[in-house]
Amino acid sequence: MPYAMLYQYFPEIAKSETRTVTILREGDYDLPAGNYGFLEMFCNESGCDCRRVFFCVVSEKFNQVEAYITYGWESPSYYRKWLGFDDPYAISELKGPALNVGSPQSSLAPALLNFVRETLLRDEAYVDRIKRHYHLFRAKIESKGKSGRTHGKRKRKKKS
Repeated sequence: MPYAMLYQYFPEIAKSETRTVTILREGDYDLPAGNYGFLEMFCNESGCDCRRVFFCVVSEKFNQVEAYITYGWESPSYYRKWLGFDDPYAISELKGPALNVGSPQSSLAPALLNFVRETLLRDEAYVDRIKRHYHLFRAKIESKGKSGRTHGKRKRKKKS
C-alpha cells in the first residue's frame, strides 16, 4: 500500500494545516529542544479504505526525518474486517499509534511516538482535522480513477 504526502495533492491545505510542535526546553517529552513537523501521508491506492495516516516527523534542528508513525482511528474490529483475518499484532499495528516497522526510525522515534500518543492524539480537533484530510485525499484519489493495485488484488489489463 503506497503512501503519498498530503502536500502533493493539497499544497495550500498542507501549508496552513500541518501540525508543527516547538519543544522549548531540552528534555521536555524526552526530546531535544526545537521544531518538529508532523507531515501527513495517506494511502494513494485506488479502492483502499484503510483509514490511517502516516506521520513523517521531521526535525528542523537536525534537518532529517526522525520517525514514521502510523495511526488508524477506527476500532480494532474495523481493521480485523478490513484486513480479512484476525491477527492481533497486525491489527494493533494498523490501528496504532505505532512506529511503522517498514520505515527507518531515529533514536528519537520512541519519544516522538509517546508525544503523539500522549499529546497530539488527545486533541480531538486535531484528530478531526486528520480525518478530514484523509477524506479529501481519498476523494481526490478516487476521482482521478487512479490505476494500479487495489487492496489485495491487481487489476489486469484486457488483451487486445
